[in-house]
Amino acid sequence: MARLVAVCTVHQLRPDASTIGVTAIDKRAVDGAVKIGPYGVYADVQADRKHHGGLDKALYAYAEEDAAFWASELGRDLPPGWFGENLRVEGIDVNAALVGERWQIGPRVVVEVTMPRTPCQTFARWVGGDDERGWVKRFSEARRLGPYLRVVEKGRVQAGDGITVIQRPDGAPSILDIYRGP
Repeated sequence: MARLVAVCTVHQLRPDASTIGVTAIDKRAVDGAVKIGPYGVYADVQADRKHHGGLDKALYAYAEEDAAFWASELGRDLPPGWFGENLRVEGIDVNAALVGERWQIGPRVVVEVTMPRTPCQTFARWVGGDDERGWVKRFSEARRLGPYLRVVEKGRVQAGDGITVIQRPDGAPSILDIYRGP
């Protein structure tokens, strides 16, 4: 059964070379039930809503299975939140998710898949800058992107909650079908 491994929020804003000047990519798991509303996890920060937030990118989900792949590739521990995700999940193939697919998380929250994450230079700097040259291309080519989600029904979620796919639109493309690369 698919489940929520962790809910993550910003740990601290970090200086960044982007036009915004800061990034909220430093996310960490939080304990207990957390509110989910139209703009995502309560008390989270989206420093750059144009590229990493807003209603259609309220939440970012990343799979534990994909994190394990990268932990092996990079030779280091990649705890929940390391990819800048709000939701670390397992048992659901997030990269095969269809645009418009809906998931119920826990007893009440419903989210809808909107688009794939497109890796950016902020993510590359977070991963390791010069130590991981070509990170954006490498991450893209591995096709382990994870989806952005829109919140359809708000409520509370917590680690351990089940995730059920409640709707898969016929004929819709997957997030990988529409991904065009960096």
